[in-house]
Amino acid sequence: MKIAVIMTGLSVAVTIVLISQALRQEYNLHHMKARMLEDSAAMRTKEEAIVKIKNKMKDVKMTLSSVENKLTELKKQKADFKTQGEELEKNLQTCNTVQGDALKKQTETTEAIAKLKADHEAAKAKAQTDIQSMKQQILDRDKAICAFADTTKEEAQKLCGVSEATK
Repeated sequence: MKIAVIMTGLSVAVTIVLISQALRQEYNLHHMKARMLEDSAAMRTKEEAIVKIKNKMKDVKMTLSSVENKLTELKKQKADFKTQGEELEKNLQTCNTVQGDALKKQTETTEAIAKLKADHEAAKAKAQTDIQSMKQQILDRDKAICAFADTTKEEAQKLCGVSEATK
């Protein structure tokens, strides 16, 4: 009987150990299951966050693409404006050159006109002097002719300015 008591005691001890291990494993399984649920919830949250970030990245890429397109267009516009500016600068230089030439020509023309006016006035004055001199010569010649002319003739009277009343 001693063996039966020892066997029973040993069986009870093994059963208790097995039950305690089963309870511990049950507790560990329950704890792992709870942790797994928590981890899966956290994973879902992280996956949702990752999806949101991916969507934001897509939006940012699209925005970046549109900004790059706008930047390219602005660079083209800048190059066009630069080209237009250079052309306008060339046109301005040409206009300034033409204007300078025109002003120079105008100055030369004005000077030439002033010189021509001065020469004309001098020639006019000289012509007036010559006309007066010639008139005086004609008068002197007429007086000389009248001194020798026969004043009885009508032509001589007209030339000398003698009227019939003075005869």
